[in-house]
Formats: sequence, C-alpha cells, structure tokens
Amino acid sequence: MKVAVVGGGGREHAIIRSLKKSPKVTEIYALPGNGGIAEDAVCVPIGAKELPEITEWCVKEGMDYVVVAPDDPLVLGLVDMLNEKGIPCFGPTKAAAIIEGSKAFSKDLMKKYGIPTAEYETFDDMEKALEYVKTCKIPVVIKADGLALGKGVIIADTREAAVDGIHTIMEERKFGASGDTVVIEEFLEGPEVSVLSFTDGKTVRPMVSSMDHKRAMDGDQGLNTGGMGTIAPNPYYTEKVAAECMEKIFLPTIRAMKEEGRTFKGCLYFGLMITKDGPKVIEYNSRFGDPETQVVLPLLEGDLFEIMQATTDGTLADVDFKFSSKSACCVVAASEGYPVSYQKGFEITLPENHENIFIAGSRLEDGKQLTNGGRVLGVTEIADTLSEAVDKAYETMKTVHFDNMYYRKDIGAKALEVK
Repeated sequence: MKVAVVGGGGREHAIIRSLKKSPKVTEIYALPGNGGIAEDAVCVPIGAKELPEITEWCVKEGMDYVVVAPDDPLVLGLVDMLNEKGIPCFGPTKAAAIIEGSKAFSKDLMKKYGIPTAEYETFDDMEKALEYVKTCKIPVVIKADGLALGKGVIIADTREAAVDGIHTIMEERKFGASGDTVVIEEFLEGPEVSVLSFTDGKTVRPMVSSMDHKRAMDGDQGLNTGGMGTIAPNPYYTEKVAAECMEKIFLPTIRAMKEEGRTFKGCLYFGLMITKDGPKVIEYNSRFGDPETQVVLPLLEGDLFEIMQATTDGTLADVDFKFSSKSACCVVAASEGYPVSYQKGFEITLPENHENIFIAGSRLEDGKQLTNGGRVLGVTEIADTLSEAVDKAYETMKTVHFDNMYYRKDIGAKALEVK
C-alpha cells in the first residue's frame, strides 16, 4: 500500500515510524515532511494547507491511503476532498473536525449533551466580553475560538490580565481570525490528562494516557508552547477515572457528534482535568496531539496502519491491539527564544542510533540537518518505570546538539511526585 502522511513535525515523524512497521505499507510519502522525516519517508514539497495541490498529487501518484495529521487541513476539509476522489483517509471530515476548529461549537455541544466541562460564556463583541470580566470569578480562562497552534489560551489571574487578554485576542488579533470570537470559561483546578483515542464513529478505543508540559520554562513558568515534553502513562489517570471518562465523556461525545450529523472518525484527543468534582473536558482536538504522539505510539503493540484502516471502515471493534505496560518520556529540544522568535539554520548533531528521536523542525542542506523551527526534535525513551524512562531521555539528550538549543530539565517531575 502507498501511504501519504500530511504534515511535517515530530508528531508526523512518530506516525511514519510506526507505520513503517506495518507489513501492509510498502511506500510512505510525507507532505511536506522535514529533514529528519526524509530518512524514513519520501518528502514531497507541498505544504499541509495546500489542499488542491495535495489532492491532485495523491490522485496522480496513486495513493492508497492518506493520513491527515495536522489540525488546519482537517478543519479546512482535506479528508472530504480526498474522499471525493475515492481515496480513503485517516482523520475526520470537515463537519466533524469543527469539534477542534471552534471552541464555541465544542462547548455548546458539551452543554447540550451533558458532558462535564467548565462553565463558560461566548462573545463576538469585545465590549461585552470586557464587561463580563469586570464581574466574573477570577482567575478566568480566555480562549480564541479558532485554531491557534495550541497557543490561543490565556489564563488571567487578575481582572487587569483578563482585560489585556481580551484586547490581545480581539483587538490586536494576535491569533488572527481565530480570535473573532472568544470563549471565557471558569478556571478549573486539578491535574491535567491527555487521552488520545481511536474511533470509527461507534467504538472508542482510548490509547495510553499522557501528561503534557506546555509552559516554556522549568517549574511550569514562561509562555504557553505547543508542548515541551510529555510522559506516559499519566499517574493521575487511574482505572477508576478511566471508567468514569468512558461513561461520562468519551462515549457521550462520539454519540453526540453522530447525533449532530457529524460522525467523527480518526483520532479524537480528550484534554481533561481531574477536578474535585470528577474529570472534565478542557478541550478536544481532532487529531493526534504533539508531542503526546511521541510517547503514545512507541508504546503501541499492534499494527497502526490496520487500526487506522479500521477507523475508516467502521471495524475498529474487530482489531486486536494494546499498549505496553512500560513508561515513556519525551523531552523536546527547542530553539532559544521559542515560542516568540528564534534563529534557524544551525547544524544538528545526533547520536548514530537515533531511532528514538523524532524530528520536528529541520531541513536538509548538503547532507546536513539544520534547525528550521521552534521545536526542533523530541527525544523519547521507554523503560520499565517512569523514573528510568526520564533518566534515559535526559541521558540521550546529552548526545544531541545544536546552537541555541534549550530544553526543560523537569519533564516528568510532577508525575514522579505521585505516590
């Protein structure tokens, strides 16, 4: 089977490495891929948002299956365009991807179907939003409605910060049209858990849980990023919590989407908070999370391609797979200055065996890997215990180098405190 993977980051590299293990997959292409992915797939210089060009290329080159990994092409309707040409895909249609594409939609969906989440109000009028934060409970969370590379969320600890946040999103348009509408919601407290799940629109098969580290600096300080590292499994996600999530969140969400005429197939990401009142949804993503994919897929015991096909065909309940009982830790190496501004073009040095290093932002030039993004790579290690996995990941990170490199030194520390 000839398979194309749309995207070019660490998530896509992890997906491609996992797909390579399938005996059914004979050729893998990445659109556009990156310098590191080029070691594992044929990179095609077509951007992930160039939907007509992607569709035309996939038809011309006879792709048997396409994995649409990033949020933008899903929300823009790439799956629909490929399906019209008779090419099956992993990923939701445009109608279903709205669950991530609009936070207002997802909040209204949860309210309508009784799925536990934070209390909220939605505003498309800046003056009304400003009026609301004068009296609402503080701290408060302000979210740009649309896609914002995982960064369109402001946690305001004071009323002044809330006012500034609204101006930043709605007036200064930091996240562009994504901020035309804002969702202002109750600040929830408790440990966060990420649960990616395979679904064919009827069956939900959760993957191993994980814990992301969003802030740029140690101690959860600094700006929000796309993720500076992650561990799996998440110790807060107990069997009891998992059962409650399946009953009150996972299955109700899949049923709600079907009821709305937006059947969801692919990977549905549940961003959860375990509050004193039980688990609640912070956000949905309509695809694999990044860097969570870099710890989740290495723990998969099964054929990823077979699972993906089953989500498309509606036969997920019949596929046999599980996740390892071991632990994984991924530490992300980024360019100094990320997530604001940073320099590119520095040579990357990797250890000879780097099967456990997923490249997120690099380009090839004269046979050398050069930095080409904010998050450059993720080092993932697996061990019998989380403590060992963390130690191994940091040991491996010592063998990686590029100028202006920085990484958090406390990935997994919070999880290791849990008794």
